[in-house]
Amino acid sequence: MAEKIVSPGVFTNEIDASFLPAAIGEIGAALVGPTAKGPSMVPTVVSSYGEFQAIFGDQIKSGSNTYQYLTSMAAHNYLSAGNKLTIVRILDGAVAQSTGSVPKEGSTNAANTPSFVLSSIGHGEGTNTLVGANLTGSNTDNNGELYNGTNDNFRWEISTVNETKGTFTLLIRRGNDTTTQKVPLETWNDLNLDPNSNNYIGRKIGNQNASIAGDATDGFYINYDGDYQQKSKYVYVKSVDLPTPNYLTEGGEIRLNAQSASLPDVGSGSLEGAFGGGSDGYSGFDAYGNLTGTRTATKVNFFGDIDDDDSQGYAIKTGADGTDAYTNALNLLANADEYDINLLFLPGIVAEFHSTIVTKAIDICESRGDCFFVFDPVGKGVNSMGGVTDQAKAQNSNYAATYWPWVQVIDLTDGKMRWVPATTMLGGVFAFNDKVAAPWFAPAGLNRGGLDTVIQAARKLTHGNRDTLYESNVNPLATFPGQGVVVWGQKTLQKKASALDRVNVRRLLIKVKKFIASSSRFLVFEQNNTATRERFLNIANPFLESVQSQSGLNAFKVVMDDTNNTPDVVDRNILYGQIFLQPTKTAEFIILDFTIQPTGAAFPE
Repeated sequence: MAEKIVSPGVFTNEIDASFLPAAIGEIGAALVGPTAKGPSMVPTVVSSYGEFQAIFGDQIKSGSNTYQYLTSMAAHNYLSAGNKLTIVRILDGAVAQSTGSVPKEGSTNAANTPSFVLSSIGHGEGTNTLVGANLTGSNTDNNGELYNGTNDNFRWEISTVNETKGTFTLLIRRGNDTTTQKVPLETWNDLNLDPNSNNYIGRKIGNQNASIAGDATDGFYINYDGDYQQKSKYVYVKSVDLPTPNYLTEGGEIRLNAQSASLPDVGSGSLEGAFGGGSDGYSGFDAYGNLTGTRTATKVNFFGDIDDDDSQGYAIKTGADGTDAYTNALNLLANADEYDINLLFLPGIVAEFHSTIVTKAIDICESRGDCFFVFDPVGKGVNSMGGVTDQAKAQNSNYAATYWPWVQVIDLTDGKMRWVPATTMLGGVFAFNDKVAAPWFAPAGLNRGGLDTVIQAARKLTHGNRDTLYESNVNPLATFPGQGVVVWGQKTLQKKASALDRVNVRRLLIKVKKFIASSSRFLVFEQNNTATRERFLNIANPFLESVQSQSGLNAFKVVMDDTNNTPDVVDRNILYGQIFLQPTKTAEFIILDFTIQPTGAAFPE
């Protein structure tokens, strides 16, 4: 009390017990795999499938066939119920972004010093709108359409230039639009080349490029080159070759007339606004749908053809291309402070062929302690129970679960039936479970485990089959007449019998730990006293009460007082708390006794 009490009176004191923890943002899954386009090896958050399509594309061509990566299918299923998904696109080898050189005024030859150079944010040949690297002559037809323009790439155009003010307008147009029917994706007005101006092109559009850096010793991270964050969804300013510093005087006059020649030329130059130079590295497709890069295969294995030699364009085994890409992506996601995820899917990776990647993913989830990995045990060709259970027995972790068999779905890009691994569709089950219930409910059963978009399972399991699988911690996909294909299990891969051998309990712990740890971060560096401990209790108890009221816990107890914060603990700058939980178990086995009694028998009340 601040006042010195001498004479009688009424004294008031304020005790603020209204501390509210900052709410943590929505947490979603992470999806790692190849996509049609987009930034490679840079974790990117999307909140809808439309946003996913805009950034990462949807379909690709291999030869004369059109395909959809499993990553796209999995994203579509998850985002049908969830609204936050972290995507890491896989590319490996000599990958590159496409560039577009914008000629200066009076020059139509991009080979001369350009006014500035744009680069695609995404990597790969899919962002190219050039027919070839050594293009000569026109790149368009009579309608001004780029010969290699598609929905998934883009072109640039300078629509207006104002020499008096030193400004211009830049359009980013869809790659397959025409001169008479332009489709602007972005319009940037009042740009200039003056680095000292707020309308400097590098500042307004962004000149920062994100790329993976680091190594296995010191860790992997995203490195940002450039001063200004990306504002465009498609391009960043790679260089301004002819800057015009202080283009106008304080009186609004052109300071140096020669600088007007640095401004870009109206139009789209001799290359018709095309971008070129992008490379997909080891697993790429050129403008005509042919596999490019160092791989010599003439066919890429998609869907049910995935094997140890090729999975969607990658041979993912020790020493093969693709292994490093997946490993590096997982190393990035190991940073729990940077990437807030609670589920991990690698569609197209199966333990039978890609055990190194599966083991790596489990290790990452265990080291994070707040993420759950869902994977497939075998390829499409395995139908024996032993072949499936052997893969499950090779792992022992309550941070992972596996499901079988494969399922058949409709490819929305071409309407064809495709066989896909179960995890391609399971993201939707987990997202739906969390939407209508909570993570501590089982993502299984007729209420929350239905695979509504699945046509059929690759094998209709008998009750005996399901017993064999479940005893080995493989979660079966059962087929019931009138109900379709349903997730009929929720075991983790932990071999020891405990509460954590069930998916709902592990995900309960992930949810609780994430909330309390994130909220308690505000107490770090606060005084280690009774008031701070009360603030922690005011965080933990109300949250656990809400979980209990939603059937997540039978009982709980939180202890943070003098009994566990002894003088020795306090002297070591530790604030110690203990949380005791009794998780609610699921009813997986319902036993009903039917007793037949003789006529006249009385039924007890």
